[in-house]
Amino acid sequence: MKKTKELILDTALQLFNNQGLSNVKLRTIAIEMGISQGNLNYHYKKREDIIEALYFQLVKNIDESFKLKKESKSVLHALFHISDTIMTNFYNHRFIFLDFVQIMRENKKIRTHYLKLTKQREHQFMQLFDLLIKDGFLRNPILENEYINLYKRTQIMSNFWISSAVINSKSISKKSISNYSELINQNIFPYLTKKGKAVYHSVLSC
Repeated sequence: MKKTKELILDTALQLFNNQGLSNVKLRTIAIEMGISQGNLNYHYKKREDIIEALYFQLVKNIDESFKLKKESKSVLHALFHISDTIMTNFYNHRFIFLDFVQIMRENKKIRTHYLKLTKQREHQFMQLFDLLIKDGFLRNPILENEYINLYKRTQIMSNFWISSAVINSKSISKKSISNYSELINQNIFPYLTKKGKAVYHSVLSC
């Protein structure tokens, strides 16, 4: 049985995702749970504390996907697995990305961590790209900073695909994940070798 603190996060996440950050206050969460705001404040004094907890919950979930890459058939399989896991987790915590700029402006702790994390993720993905080149799945770079820029383009698309889905469709569902996953995963296709393209097509056919 989940503890009250966990239930608060579950309820807040659902409300933030469905109603938007600006429409959900501590009182909204307490009413939805059927508890007093005083009880809620015992666990989380401010709404920002809940937002921070959900942000770090997301980060932890994604960190787990990098640990699982060792179980994949190849580094390229691992890359696609990580990409899909990240997008699923982004969808589950989509309020963060729908209100991304607001959160980064208002929460210094999250912004500082995010900027540091971005550098860490860049390093992790560059290691993956180096392994893909070594294993013959990716061609050698032609342009300066070619693979760093590939990572940065993919990161931008990953951070804002949810906003695009909502703007274009007025709603978002789990089906949106597969549609945008294909869009983002195709970023790497022009850089793949013949060997890499064969794996790419085999992943898509699964």
